[in-house]
Parts: sequence; structure tokens; C-alpha cells
Amino acid sequence: MENNRMKACKIIRSGEQFRGKQGLDYFAGISAETAGSEGICLHLLTMPPGAKATAHYHQAHETAIFMLEGTIELAHGPNLQQVDRGQAGDFVYIPAGVLHQPRNPTGQVSKALIARTDPKEQESVVLLLEAGPDV
Repeated sequence: MENNRMKACKIIRSGEQFRGKQGLDYFAGISAETAGSEGICLHLLTMPPGAKATAHYHQAHETAIFMLEGTIELAHGPNLQQVDRGQAGDFVYIPAGVLHQPRNPTGQVSKALIARTDPKEQESVVLLLEAGPDV
């Protein structure tokens, strides 16, 4: 308990944006960098129409996504051969080490809340530039 006395709750104001290694823009939320978190990272992702991430995987952490609005397609698997579609209200789970490539195939903005089990914003992101035909 003594160690917890030095920690403090924090409010992180939305607004600051950063470009991830994957080529998508995130609104900074909770992370080691912004809040001193030790086991979680939480950001807001906005994908404009036609946006597509570089194929990648997260070497050492899981990802949970809640779709707030719009639609995404998630290509995944060793050759990005499997494609699933998520829409507002859906939850998406991506295990550590699974190659994936999200994209917004629609003419509308898509927004999602993304939580990762690594508190650092980009540490275990591994890009694959030749993972499949759609990369």
C-alpha cells in the first residue's frame, strides 16, 4: 500500500494527436507517456474514408477495440488472407503476434477506442512491408 500512495489518478484531455508506425493517426489517451501507466494503453483512432494501416503485428501485447462509429475491415492471418468486417458497437480482439491490417473501405469516417496490454504507445509494433498483396 505504501507504494500506491505515491501514485495519483490523472485526467488526460483529448486533443493531442500522433501518427503511429502503422500509418494511422491516434488521439493520445492513457499510456506510459501520458499518464505513467504500467500495464495498459488506451487511445482513440479515427480512420478517414479509404485509410489503411501498414500490415503489422504487436509482438508482446494484445489489443482490444470497440467500434464507436463507421465500419472497418480487418485483414489478418499469416498472409492477411482472412478478412472480417466490424461496425459500430462491435468489439474486436487481436492476439499478440497475429499479423493484421485494418482499413476503412467506406466513404465515411470510422472511430474506435483501442486498448492494448503494453503501456507504451508504439514499442512492440512490428511492421511487415511484404506481408501480402494488399500491403
